[in-house]
Amino acid sequence: MSARDLRSVGLFTVLAFALAWLVALPLWLGDGLASPWFPVVAVAMMATPAIASLVVVFFVERPRHRARALGLWPLKPLPRLVGYAALGIAVPIALALAALPVGALLGVYPADFTGLSAFREMLDGQTGGAEIPMPIGVLVILQLAALPTAAFINLLPALGEELGWRGWLLPKLMPLGTIPALLVSGVIWGAWHAPLILLGYNYPDAPGWLAMSAMILMCILVGAVFSWLRLRSGSVWPAALAHAAFNGAAGSYLVFARAGEHVDTTQATVLGWSGWIVPLVLVVVLLATKQFAPFPVPPPEGSPDSPGSPAAEPTARG
Repeated sequence: MSARDLRSVGLFTVLAFALAWLVALPLWLGDGLASPWFPVVAVAMMATPAIASLVVVFFVERPRHRARALGLWPLKPLPRLVGYAALGIAVPIALALAALPVGALLGVYPADFTGLSAFREMLDGQTGGAEIPMPIGVLVILQLAALPTAAFINLLPALGEELGWRGWLLPKLMPLGTIPALLVSGVIWGAWHAPLILLGYNYPDAPGWLAMSAMILMCILVGAVFSWLRLRSGSVWPAALAHAAFNGAAGSYLVFARAGEHVDTTQATVLGWSGWIVPLVLVVVLLATKQFAPFPVPPPEGSPDSPGSPAAEPTARG
């Protein structure tokens, strides 16, 4: 990496972290995660990586094609982009759901896949014990079928993060090599969550050091999957859809848990170590098959490298 790129990465990281802590400050000065402002703060915090990347791109680096520098453009080849967008929705949901039987087999996730006792208990609390007008199995199927819609409902907040992490930062780090870029971007992404994780978000029963360690490790693995989508599609949009789908599916463990049992998220669900096994296998396979090689995005029309431009035409030799 050039010294200029290193300075840009440093500035981006400082801005993203400082803005995240600034946005989360009312929670630290108030009631923490119990604050009625928590949902607003959480969504606002997701915008801070985008703000940091926009500042660097528009006021520091100022490339000619800013949307390309952020991975927002071009949207072609369209079939390839659509294919990776579909994978961006399906793969994170599959990872979140696969973590549950793995955790159950390892004895760290108290599952009730047949009785759905925790789900029944939750429904009873919501309906006041009134009879549900459909079999509970059908209701669960409908819940799972609706998970892909979360990718579109959550897309804008997720794009606020992905514009920074995978849209701008990951390509900047790729000169370090694929594995170092995945590790560094994952560590930065995980550490950025500190303002909420240290308040008990995601890992409410864990001490701060353990919660942060778990979050960083999870972000390295899941972030590698998002990075694969970014690099192979040449666009930030599949990664943003993946992030949105992942956030929507992460709470599915509540549907299949056993009533009255505590779920330790440092061990179970996709947030805990048992849930990292499937993503780890996937990332190893992707690395072994060289699936992190960046897709060559077509150059802008009229640029020296674009087909048909004078600079791209072979020179006649006498």
